[in-house]
Amino acid sequence: MIARPGDTEQKLDLPPGYTLVALRELGDAFAHACEIAAEAGAGTLVWVRRYDLVEFAVVLEPDEPLTSARRAFFAGMNALADAIAAHCPPEREVTFDWPDAVRFDAGLLGGGRLAWPKDCAEDEVPAWLVFGVILRAAAMAHVPEVQAASGVSLLSEGFEILDTDAIIESFSRHLMTAFDRWKERGFDAIARDYLERLPKKKAGERRGIDVNGDLVVSLSAGAPERSSLLDALANASWYDAQARGPKFG
Repeated sequence: MIARPGDTEQKLDLPPGYTLVALRELGDAFAHACEIAAEAGAGTLVWVRRYDLVEFAVVLEPDEPLTSARRAFFAGMNALADAIAAHCPPEREVTFDWPDAVRFDAGLLGGGRLAWPKDCAEDEVPAWLVFGVILRAAAMAHVPEVQAASGVSLLSEGFEILDTDAIIESFSRHLMTAFDRWKERGFDAIARDYLERLPKKKAGERRGIDVNGDLVVSLSAGAPERSSLLDALANASWYDAQARGPKFG
């Protein structure tokens, strides 16, 4: 565990099979998880202790080629949404923007990212995947009011301060459940859960997630429309790299 000298030891209540790595508030959970993934192995959860963001990343070890293994991203997104929903005030909605942004009552809360070894070919089984999450925990005082109105934070939306850690703990359990569900019922069960939180753009859409993770949308007339998962993950439209956190908008 990497902690600041003088800190009171702070832990997360994670299920068996997880190994916690805690970083100082200036750490980068996603980058650090990618750096240690090969040695640390599956179940390593890297967590940055911050008051303003919920930031963590988990190492996965898939057993199928990269082109289809990326679908683990949807299991991660489902687990994240379920964890938020488990701790949010009643009658509030958690939805997705394709494929990686998380909205809470329509306001942008944060999102997920996915990484894999750069030298892994599409038809090779990757040694690891890293699923990373950043959620806005508290409103930023320096952000203009008009800009801040296009995003939300957990605390401004009625969550308790203790919920920020509890969401990570809940995510770890929901992720295990998601992979068990995938194993028992196939990926279609994961796809259905994800698509239920992805708002439809047109009435009558029939939607599915292809074996490579692409979103395929069909209407009664015309050819199906395909949205590339790989291209979207490279873009991470919800993420502000300069601020290293969720965008406002």
